[in-house]
Amino acid sequence: MTDTTPRTTRRTVLGLTGAGIATALAGCLGETTIPAQSSNGNGNGGQSARTYRVTVANLTRGQPFTPPVVVAHKASIELFAVGDPASDAIREIAENGNLGPLGELAESATDVRGAAIGETPLVPTELPASEMFPDWTTLELETDASGGFLSFVSMLIGTNDGFTGLDTVPLPDRVNESRSYFASSYDAGTEMNTELYEDMVPPAQALYGIDGGVDGTGMSNPDLAEDGVITPHSGITGDGDLDPAIYGWDDPAALVQVERIA
Repeated sequence: MTDTTPRTTRRTVLGLTGAGIATALAGCLGETTIPAQSSNGNGNGGQSARTYRVTVANLTRGQPFTPPVVVAHKASIELFAVGDPASDAIREIAENGNLGPLGELAESATDVRGAAIGETPLVPTELPASEMFPDWTTLELETDASGGFLSFVSMLIGTNDGFTGLDTVPLPDRVNESRSYFASSYDAGTEMNTELYEDMVPPAQALYGIDGGVDGTGMSNPDLAEDGVITPHSGITGDGDLDPAIYGWDDPAALVQVERIA
């Protein structure tokens, strides 16, 4: 792999989006908040609304994230678990940067009490696109007392099916109370890790300031389908187009700080 001199602009990055990542970015160019769900008759309706300030920071040196999605929910919701097959919502995020299925879940599942989606990709300061995009963002999340848990997911853009996230961690209970969590990186186990630009979402090249001579794809490729389970991600191995010394990372991949505000 040969890196060209970076010439990254916001227009270049957003102009290269494919079908899957375009779906994610289109809904994230302005912050989206999904209000807390209404009562489902289980006695949780009428509990006072709660607002949280959630800050997500990219801690990697070479992996941009898709705009993060954070969800407040009851303990009964599990977005992902190591050793289990990825749900369709997690697969779409991990392979294609497509937040659509997760957004549908947030809107339809009664046990999801609120969600918020970031505005832009989160890009490490070591990458050229950091001149256009931040490496951290703050979201406002609304829920009620029944939604006492937080989950978070972002795609690792320069991978085949990698993502970072938190699943079902407690939200602070008291006003002005805050909690911090480190998020690891995961392999969804749904697509073989070719590490080739042609198999990655198109923004990977743009965010890296590279023209790999291929378009990339925002669609799942059946020929690369992998019937696996979610595992800790092994990182960039150097078998494809990426140099591990530049685009690899060590866990934790992200820092999530959450504070209950008045």
